[in-house]
Amino acid sequence: MITVALPKGGLLADSIRLLKSIGLDFSAFLDSSNRQLEIWDTDHQAKALLVRNTDVPVYVEYGQAQLGIVGYDILREKRSQVAHLIDLGYGHCRMSVAVKASSPYRSAVELPPHSRVASKFVQCAHEYFQSLELPVEIVPLYGSVELGPITGMSEAIVDLVATGRTLKENNLIEIEQIFDSTARLIAHPLSYRLNRDGLQEQIQRIQAAVEASIAG
Repeated sequence: MITVALPKGGLLADSIRLLKSIGLDFSAFLDSSNRQLEIWDTDHQAKALLVRNTDVPVYVEYGQAQLGIVGYDILREKRSQVAHLIDLGYGHCRMSVAVKASSPYRSAVELPPHSRVASKFVQCAHEYFQSLELPVEIVPLYGSVELGPITGMSEAIVDLVATGRTLKENNLIEIEQIFDSTARLIAHPLSYRLNRDGLQEQIQRIQAAVEASIAG
């Protein structure tokens, strides 16, 4: 019996739609009156866990779920020991550096050494500025990181951007794109290698559904 870790939030509806296309229906998670965090699919072939996006790779790494769907940004940040399998092609966004529109800086390398950069993606931000050989102080924030530059606590932020609307409404602008992010299929490495419960067959069906969606 396969268990899939599904992310709450923006990736959930597309993830359920994808799994439904291969015969695993977890649509009950889309019912606003449903409070269950673990459900069977309608044919009792598999189970799904509804967890925070950031927790998906944790449940997969520790074997409570054999498969998971999670944003690439989380994989880059968490560095969990999971098998990265398929780019699912939805949930497009980008990890970017942003500053106040009135800031004199228009690229990341223009930031002064030892500037403060606010981010909930601490590892991603650190890795990026290290690649530039630019020493900065990464300030961990897990709420509205846009307030960092607004209040003067930081010169810049590193955050996910989809439409850019939130940045614009808070008078911030992107000055650098670090990487693109989409939803990814991940697996528990040992379960994948041993093909427990026909796991590889399900993965192949998901791959075929993604390819069909792209072709269509």
